[in-house]
Amino acid sequence: MSVFIIAEIGINHNGDLELAKRLIDLAKQCGCDAVKFQKRTIDIVYPKAVLDAPRESPWGTTTRQQKEGLEFGLAQYQEIDRHCREQGIEWFASAWDLESQKFLRQFNLRHNKIASAMVTHLDFVEAVAAERKPTFLSVGMATWEEVDKAVEIMRKHDCPTVILHTVSTYPCAEEDLNLQMIPVLAKRYGLPVGYSGHEASVSPSVVAAVLGAVAIERHITFDRAMYGSDQAASLEKSGLESMVAQIRKIPVVLGDGVKRVTPAEASVAKKLRYWLEA
Repeated sequence: MSVFIIAEIGINHNGDLELAKRLIDLAKQCGCDAVKFQKRTIDIVYPKAVLDAPRESPWGTTTRQQKEGLEFGLAQYQEIDRHCREQGIEWFASAWDLESQKFLRQFNLRHNKIASAMVTHLDFVEAVAAERKPTFLSVGMATWEEVDKAVEIMRKHDCPTVILHTVSTYPCAEEDLNLQMIPVLAKRYGLPVGYSGHEASVSPSVVAAVLGAVAIERHITFDRAMYGSDQAASLEKSGLESMVAQIRKIPVVLGDGVKRVTPAEASVAKKLRYWLEA
């Protein structure tokens, strides 16, 4: 089965619609299957004291100005929807509150995403599961008991689910990735499992695919030094191209596990096994 590759734009667009469109184009050019954004209702997700706190950013001097600067509204998402249709690539988004999830419904997106931060928000999980769309469920920062509860809700609604193993640090040290969790999660829940990576390198995502990940999600950027909390955990163009190419090659090199002598091997054997010529 082909691995479903998701280019996570998230908030790496820095509130710039043209940059978002260029990142969509990059994902398409590199062979990704989908791009993903993040949607928040600022006054629900962040307490007023946090929003009023001082914070220097390209948009002003408070946290509210920074958070609002990173959010797209209806007009921007309508343009993202139009542009993705034009480019022939799927898009969806992870909502961080119920209002944002309701907002996304108007676009009739094929997939939902429950971010790791939202796994323990059981009312939110219930609302997403009730839509019964194929859903990616990230399980970073979650205990077994917390994942059990979320999966139970998904099953109750018969919602198609892919669990995404992830470690929620940005960027994540390679020794913390614990990719052996991919088969462990698959065995525990009997569900397809994917991988959402936050490391700066390419190879762990390829290893994840070899271990059976059916989906790979990686943040993308044009420059890891750009402003933004997720930029350092993202892949630039060369890394994304390399990752996609290597993952697409996996089924080719793995083959079918059937022992056979290829015609080319038979020709070599005829040359090298000199004792059979007599």
